[in-house]
Amino acid sequence: MKKKAVGLVYDKENDNSPKVITKGEGYLAEKIIEIAKENGIYIKEDKSLVEILSKLDISEEIPEELYEIIAEIFLYVYSIEKED
Repeated sequence: MKKKAVGLVYDKENDNSPKVITKGEGYLAEKIIEIAKENGIYIKEDKSLVEILSKLDISEEIPEELYEIIAEIFLYVYSIEKED
């Protein structure tokens, strides 16, 4: 099975919810992960979540049924950033 990756962003000033900014599988997924690591971007490995998110289009906002899990991830990331 090919590795998949999905990148999200949330701009609370302009977006109603987080949205997909990049996605890919195979080599492209590896590059997305590599670039994220190089830039200190938090990576959450969750095959089920990536499978769902990879069905969304680039710039598409996260569907409401995923708000809770995505909010938990963003909350965790913000808490890590606050500690630094």
